[in-house]
Parts: sequence; structure tokens; C-alpha cells
Amino acid sequence: MIQNNELKRYQKKYDYSYTFGNFPTFELLKCKSECAEKILYHSLLKDDILEKLTAECSRRHIELLHSDRIVEKIRDKESCILVGVFRKYEQQLVHNTNHVVLVNPSDSGNLGTILRTCTGFGIHDIAVIEPAVDLFAPKVIRASMGSIFHARVRYYESFDIYYKEFGSERMLYPFMLKGARQLGQLNINRESPFSLIFGNEASGLDDSFLQIGSSVLIQHSNEIDSLNLSMAVGIALFEFTKDAFKMR
Repeated sequence: MIQNNELKRYQKKYDYSYTFGNFPTFELLKCKSECAEKILYHSLLKDDILEKLTAECSRRHIELLHSDRIVEKIRDKESCILVGVFRKYEQQLVHNTNHVVLVNPSDSGNLGTILRTCTGFGIHDIAVIEPAVDLFAPKVIRASMGSIFHARVRYYESFDIYYKEFGSERMLYPFMLKGARQLGQLNINRESPFSLIFGNEASGLDDSFLQIGSSVLIQHSNEIDSLNLSMAVGIALFEFTKDAFKMR
């Protein structure tokens, strides 16, 4: 149990992290209550939210603590009046499901947005190749709007390690400016699981990925150099999953 006097502004070295705000905190309670240590709230929290929060914490036997001092001490924005404290956890990716692979992502907002987008398109397994941004940084959690708790995310020291574990069982699609096929021209094999592979925000994927699977280009005008990483992931996921979301 993490003691109240141990709580400080987040650092990567800690074995716990925070949800800041209403929605991510309720997602923590709904999806990862076994990791939740306690919920802290500020006097400014609205009564209807507090009532709902009290019921959720009571049902899951999670401590609910009113402490303006602690909330103000650890939050990163003055507008934050609700904080969830949870233990960090490790996860395994599932075989025979579709994956998104992020090679050296460096921006917290992008990673969080990608987690939210993946959840929205039914992809729950995300591989992150190191070095990479900290998954449990509160900025990532906030940008994900709590979708981090719906996802299975695993870090790998290299793409080779990921490939040895999953490469032989799936179709691999590296997204690159030098991609051999445009996204709209792909004949997507939906009988096999796929991995959509994306590079770093600044440098993308290096040329070695041209030899892996079927490289893909998202065509855009020459008025820009490239798309934002989270936007590229969203476009790719829409194309690869659109049949699953057709109106029934």
C-alpha cells in the first residue's frame, strides 16, 4: 500500500502513477481496479461526481480520500481536482490478434491519442519499441482519455525481439514515405492477423523496414513532409478495420 506521505509529483522511476481528471479515473476503476491504490479528490469536486465516485470505490473496496493538500501537491494542472493512484503493471500481447507497432515514439500526446484511436477501432494490442516515451506518464494517460486501461501494451528492446515472437504468424505492414504500395491500393488479407508498423515522429522507419512485409505509403500532397504520427495511425486503422464497422 502506497502511503499518503510517499505521494509526490510523478517520476518515471516510481512504481506507481496517476490518473488526472474524472474520465481517466473512472476508466481506471472500471478496467483496472485491481491496480488502483486510492482515489483522491479536492473540495471543488461536484457533489454528483463525488456521489458516483463513492459508490464505485465502495463497491471495489478502494480507499477514497478527501485531501486538497495532496491533490494540489501532485497534480500538474490547477484544474485537476480528482486523482487516481495506481500501481504500474506489465502485460503480454495476444497472439492471433491485430497489433499496432510503434517504433521509438517520443511524444506523450501522440502515444495517448494512438491508444485512444486503437481502442476506437477495436485494436487492443500495441507493441512499443524502445527507446520510447513512458507509457505511464500522466500526460499519456490524459491524452488516452483512459483508453490505456483498455489496451495491452508491451515494450520491446528491439523490433527484432518483437518479430521473433510474432512475425511468422501475421502480415506485416510498415508505413513509410518510401512504401511500395499506396494504402488505398492494398489487397488486405483479413484472414490473417496483421501488424501495422509506424516509426518515430521525426525520423519515421529506416530503410531496413522495406524488407519486412509489405511497405505502405499514405499518399498526401507535397505541401507537407509527412503526417502527424497519430493521424497516420488513425487513417491506417480506418482502412484496415472498416469492414468490421459496416452498418449491420
